[in-house]
Amino acid sequence: MDRTLDVITVCGVGMGSSLMLKITAEDALRALGLPARVEATDVSTARGMRADIVIGQELHTAELGDLAPIVVTVSDFLDAEGLAAALRDRLTAHGLLD
Repeated sequence: MDRTLDVITVCGVGMGSSLMLKITAEDALRALGLPARVEATDVSTARGMRADIVIGQELHTAELGDLAPIVVTVSDFLDAEGLAAALRDRLTAHGLLD
């Protein structure tokens, strides 16, 4: 990839789980060798943002599907390997990863 991906991690308030998920997402993207700018935020703020990837719990991603071409739902905020696998699949399907 020749550019930095914009990634948003979301939760209800933007302070707890989105920050944990931000760290996990940074680890997963680093493992994939992808440059990314990851920002943790709340659902309300996220609605006014645009990104390449949105990551969060289904409760939140279900209402944010139009913010990014790639939306990844997670259940374990600390599973960097699982997130990397989901990102690899989605990025490959969108032609952003070989």
